[in-house]
Amino acid sequence: MLLRELLTSAGYCADVTENNMEISGIASDSRRVKPGDLFVAIKGLSEDGFLHIGEALSRGAVFVVGERRAMGVPMLVVEDARAALARLFDAWYAHPARDLTLIGITGTNGKTSTAAMLVSVLEAAGHKCGMIGTVSATCCGQALAAENADKLANLTTPDPGELYRLLAEMRGMGASFVVMEVTSHALFFKKTAPLWFARAVFTNLTPDHLDLHGDMMTYYLEKRKLFTQCDKGVISLFGPYGQQLADSLEVPFFTVGRGNVRSVLANGDSGVSFSLEEDGLLDIFVPVPGDFSVENAALAAMTALSLGIDGETVKKALAAFGGVRGRMERVGENALGISVFLDYAHTPDALEKLLLTVRRFRRADQRIILLFGCGGNRDRTKRRKMGRIASRLADLTIITSDNARSEDPNAIIADILKGIDKEKPYKIIADRREAIAFAVDTAECGDILLLAGKGHEEYEIRGRTRLPFSEREIVAACMAKKQGEQSL
Repeated sequence: MLLRELLTSAGYCADVTENNMEISGIASDSRRVKPGDLFVAIKGLSEDGFLHIGEALSRGAVFVVGERRAMGVPMLVVEDARAALARLFDAWYAHPARDLTLIGITGTNGKTSTAAMLVSVLEAAGHKCGMIGTVSATCCGQALAAENADKLANLTTPDPGELYRLLAEMRGMGASFVVMEVTSHALFFKKTAPLWFARAVFTNLTPDHLDLHGDMMTYYLEKRKLFTQCDKGVISLFGPYGQQLADSLEVPFFTVGRGNVRSVLANGDSGVSFSLEEDGLLDIFVPVPGDFSVENAALAAMTALSLGIDGETVKKALAAFGGVRGRMERVGENALGISVFLDYAHTPDALEKLLLTVRRFRRADQRIILLFGCGGNRDRTKRRKMGRIASRLADLTIITSDNARSEDPNAIIADILKGIDKEKPYKIIADRREAIAFAVDTAECGDILLLAGKGHEEYEIRGRTRLPFSEREIVAACMAKKQGEQSL
């Protein structure tokens, strides 16, 4: 693509002497530059791309975009290099979102489940859909290959090079809707700067990512940015920040909350039912237990209704919803009478909701055995809180590792222990595989074993290495071993 065409399409003035130059690609990591690339010098949290312009040029970069001028370098100076990176990739892939109806979902918890529920409804209404989020990127029932530059990071909202390529691929597959999770990181780093959303959905806001944002108000304001890029909003009022958002929005919006979500009924571990009032009463059943399923399903239903999907289609699609991998997912089927669930709960709010859900459907003679840890190099303020919640709501707590990264697992566990009630049963086993084996060995007939924190993840991060780690496989092996021993 000619430089002038790329810059003009991205919304920048193409009045540069090199505007007839051919560009073969775009890169923001100097180590990945290829001959003919345009290099975008962004300032990261630990590295400044401006300092690596020389390396980019030595690797074959022919033009640079950055926030300040480098003498003797062919370049364009822009106000915000991160926004420029997103706009350039959007232009490179011919603005794929202009041919798609985008739904953006943001919040601390519930994004993945709400997105999956909404996609189920849209597909039931006959639409071809793409979905981009924490678990995977899919379109029309097919998994799409995607990765971040940081191999140790979850996908969630991909980096611009991947995000706009995925949107273009989904457009090519005939998708009409794309539902995507939009994280506070994505908004902070301007990944979605060129995008416009038909609907922006807010699930909730509880403490998380404060290592990046510093405080809850800053975290909230990042989330709120999504609602300056949309036609209409859909907001959960089940938490205080939802009302704060509703009070401040300048775009039309719909809400779900205690005012229009009624007759909530828990159906044991088989699911929940409720009534949603929106131009009439819609009775909804979702085969996923928990109050969080009510909130997620209500948001998905309201969003679909606001897009013109009829209530009967919404109702049938949610009743047939098959759940999300790693979200209150039952695993380790066995003849021992032990129920095992995997869940991604890795914040205080999510852990509390998970435990409260299980406490509501368990029998009086069933113990709740909780196994969890906290991620390394992440918000430390939540560790004590999660320890306190575990002691209060679980019958036995097993504290272990969960992606320790470059931190000492024992130091993370020490932070968790600050919230643990030492008078309640607990066990410390730093090695997560050994902790799971202990949990299975300790569990008795009727017990409910919750493995929290990893959910869909099939890896464990230690240092800078992502090691294969499937809790499903580990649980299955431990159960088989226990059954074999009991049959002797």
